[in-house]
Amino acid sequence: MSDGLPDSLIPYDDIVQEALRAVVGRVLGSVAANGGLPGDHHFYVTFKTQAPGVDIPKRLMERFPDEMTIVMQNKYWDLVVDDERFSVGLSFNQIPSKLIIPYSAITGFHDPAVNFELRFQAQEGPDGPEPHDEAENDGPTHVPVEDGSNVVAVDFKRKK
Repeated sequence: MSDGLPDSLIPYDDIVQEALRAVVGRVLGSVAANGGLPGDHHFYVTFKTQAPGVDIPKRLMERFPDEMTIVMQNKYWDLVVDDERFSVGLSFNQIPSKLIIPYSAITGFHDPAVNFELRFQAQEGPDGPEPHDEAENDGPTHVPVEDGSNVVAVDFKRKK
């Protein structure tokens, strides 16, 4: 008899990750349908820049070769949301840019107005993700201090 639990033949962690990423799509879809962010809501979206389907300008890819965080608050436009991805216009150092981001590339979503946060597992290499600076798109210049409330983190570990 074994002390550990058996490996699941059902990919629960993948199913949960996909469902939580759909939350991001639903929130962004609501914002797009209503013509903007309600109240003080704004979003920090972190994503893997090298993930399949990500389409960002070359200068941003060079600056953020692994991961990037964007801010959606006052200065964004052309938010288009579908079942697999979203696209948005943002300005980086006064240069307008269009970004296309599949939900599968997202590793974090945070709405500081209500301290709601989702974190996702990333498919990482053996050394983990490289450290990165925030994208510094033309948004807020500070990140509020978080106390961890309303944070949903899903980190399933599979036994090998």
